[in-house]
Amino acid sequence: MPVLGELEQAVMEVLWESPTALPVRDVQAALAGDRELAYTTVMTVMDRLAKKGQLLRELNGRAWRYRPAQSWVELVSDEIVALLATGTAEQQHAVLDQVRERVR
Repeated sequence: MPVLGELEQAVMEVLWESPTALPVRDVQAALAGDRELAYTTVMTVMDRLAKKGQLLRELNGRAWRYRPAQSWVELVSDEIVALLATGTAEQQHAVLDQVRERVR
């Protein structure tokens, strides 16, 4: 189960790498090397991520500046915990055992 769509992931990666909040234009420019994206496409994705609670935004003059609501580690661990919560205690332990084996 993917946590984010492909473009959402690309946007988040740009923002996770930035020490400061960024406007849409800067995110679009950072993504321009990989693909050609319209400003409105990037703006829509970032607006949706903000509505989902993945991005925080602040008004700076007339433009919104965006930053991640949580780190990559926090996002992934929240998803893992949510997935584990759907299983029984036995299933949870089995998954954790298998993960431990794979990361060694």
